[in-house]
Amino acid sequence: MGMGVAGSYLMARLKDSEHEVTGYERMTQIKHDSICAWGTIKPVLEEFCKKAGRNFDDYLIHDGKSMHVRMSGGTKFDIGLKGLCTYDKLRLIKDFISDCNVRYGSAPRLEELESQYDMIVDCTGFHRSYLPKMSEDFFLPTYEYKVEYDDGVPYDDFYIEPFPGMSGYFWYFPLGEKSAHIGAGDYNKNHIKTTDAFLKKHGGRAVQTKGRPIRLATPDRCKPYYSGKVVGVGESIGTVYALLGEGIIPSMQCVELFIENMHDFAAYERAVERHYAVYAKVFKFVRAKIRKDFSIIKSLPDFLAIFRYMKKHEDRFGMKIKMTDLLKVARA
Repeated sequence: MGMGVAGSYLMARLKDSEHEVTGYERMTQIKHDSICAWGTIKPVLEEFCKKAGRNFDDYLIHDGKSMHVRMSGGTKFDIGLKGLCTYDKLRLIKDFISDCNVRYGSAPRLEELESQYDMIVDCTGFHRSYLPKMSEDFFLPTYEYKVEYDDGVPYDDFYIEPFPGMSGYFWYFPLGEKSAHIGAGDYNKNHIKTTDAFLKKHGGRAVQTKGRPIRLATPDRCKPYYSGKVVGVGESIGTVYALLGEGIIPSMQCVELFIENMHDFAAYERAVERHYAVYAKVFKFVRAKIRKDFSIIKSLPDFLAIFRYMKKHEDRFGMKIKMTDLLKVARA
């Protein structure tokens, strides 16, 4: 259920298996779209695409070299990149499911699905349409334009502006020589104003407008992962790295965990808990900043754990991780 990043990749991975798989997408085939910017990590997506019989280079748009950062106080610095890129996310999603059995413009009721299928996989992202409601959620609203430029782009590479108190950030993701995604997510709801101000300052022509909430509540806060025949995969169970608002790779990793454990939901739950354990520390850190309840002394163990995790997995995050850069963000 849901043909976004997780649902489409899962369909592509299962299409040649022993299972009979049907995909459902509530949007029509013409209107089927992918919300949020098209940023990911090239070497990681290359491996996922190989498993699904696709060549990631066919979808690559911009291979980043440096991320320009401007803090709310005016401090500027660059982060060296090692794999962060933009890609044609929507085209890859459509290609993942191009030869699969997908029913567009359809979102059947749970009772109807239960009567037809042995298993129902909820990949509906933020909506979590088929799983029980969570006891408490935590999310950011986001807003984005795809912008075309006639007189040259304002930045030659990635650019971000974290909001005060780490309540979110504004992003500029390049899409070639004449277009970009610009947008923001902000807990304090300054995302639209900031995005519009950037568009007014730098010009360009907005050709698409998109907006949706993004769940920052991590898997430990998104239980149950399964109920009856229904099991959640991807953002429906909180697979977003809260510090970056990044969900593409975590959701595809969740697909792999599900495939390995799809016949044992309890084993799947344990695998998810192990894999995303550090995400809970990241969420706790970010939420404390947003709620102005942050103390570097109290948060030091979590802060160091986050740094060690990201430093160890630099290739996964596609950037050079430095303690000084993380401290600049933490002190915002």
